[in-house]
Amino acid sequence: MTLALGVLPWHAPYWAVLQQYIVHKRVPQALLISGNPGLGKQQLALQFAAALLCDHRTPDDQACGHCNSCLLQKAGTHPDFISVQPEAEGKGIGIDLIRLLLPKLALKPHGEGFRIVVIRPAELLNNAAANAFLKCLEEPNERTVIILVTANAGRLPATIISRCQQLKIIPPPRALVTEWLIQQQVRADHAILLNMAQGSPLLALQYAEENSLALRNQCFGEWMGIARQQCNPVTVAEHWQKLPSAPLLNWISSWVADLIKSYYSVQRTHFYNPDLQPLLQELQKQLDLTGLFALYDVLLTAQKQLHTQLNKQLLFEVILIHWFNLGDT
Repeated sequence: MTLALGVLPWHAPYWAVLQQYIVHKRVPQALLISGNPGLGKQQLALQFAAALLCDHRTPDDQACGHCNSCLLQKAGTHPDFISVQPEAEGKGIGIDLIRLLLPKLALKPHGEGFRIVVIRPAELLNNAAANAFLKCLEEPNERTVIILVTANAGRLPATIISRCQQLKIIPPPRALVTEWLIQQQVRADHAILLNMAQGSPLLALQYAEENSLALRNQCFGEWMGIARQQCNPVTVAEHWQKLPSAPLLNWISSWVADLIKSYYSVQRTHFYNPDLQPLLQELQKQLDLTGLFALYDVLLTAQKQLHTQLNKQLLFEVILIHWFNLGDT
C-alpha cells in the first residue's frame, strides 16, 4: 500500500489539534493516539514526530521533507527519533526494550529541539514493561515527547492513560472515505469493503489490494458449511490457520455479532455485513442466542491472544468446533 505524503483527508481535524500544540508551543510530553485498526494512527504519529523534528516546517506546520532533519528521518538515522515496537510478529513489547530506552532518555537530545519516542502498538507493552515505562511518564525529561499509538486503549494501564494527552481517531464519514477510495482507484464494491473494514479507510484499501473480498466470501462459505454440518471444523481450521488471523477473526466476530443483532430486529443499515444478511437471517432461526453470546466471548478471548505465541490451528479448532456444536443444537 503506497500512499501520497501529507495529511490524510479524515485526519484534518486531528492535525488541526496537533498543529495548535506546535503553534502555541504547548506540545504534550506524552500523547496517546488511539482508534480502530486502519485509521492511519501510526501515519499521523510519524507525521507529527517529523514536524516536531523538522528545521523548516511548511506554513501548515508539516515537515518540509527536505531539511537535514527530515532527510535523517527518511533514512531512519535521526539521533533524536526513537521507535519502540515488537522485535518480531506475534511478540509483545517486553521489559528489555524499555530498559534499552531508559538510558537514552536520561541524556539530553542531540539537537536543540525535541527528542521523540514513538511506541507502537502500545497495547503490546507487557505488565513489567508498562511498569518500567511508567517511570518515563512520572519523571518526564526535558524536550522529550512520547507518542503512544494503540488500537486498544483499554488494554493499557489506567496509570499510563491518565498521564497522556489523548487523541482518539474515529471512523470518518462514509462519503469522504468512498471519495478517497475512488481516488486510490479502488474498483471493488466500496460499501462492502468498508463494512468488512468496519469503516476504516486504510483497511478497506488493503482489502481491495489483496482481493480480500473473495477470501472473505470463501471463508464465509466454509463457516456456513460447518453450521449446516457439511464441513469438518478441524479440516477448515487447518485451512484457516494458514490465513491472516487478525482480519479473519474480525470477520467471524462480525458474522456472530450480526446473528445476535438479528434477534433484536436491528435495521439492515446497522449490520456489519448487509450483503450476507439474508443467509445469516435464515441461519439465525436455528441458533440459540445464549450460545451465540458464548461464542462471541470465545472470539473476544481469541483476539486478545493474537499477539502471543499461540497455536493457530488449535485456536481455530476451538472456535469452529464451538460453532459446529451450536449448529447441532
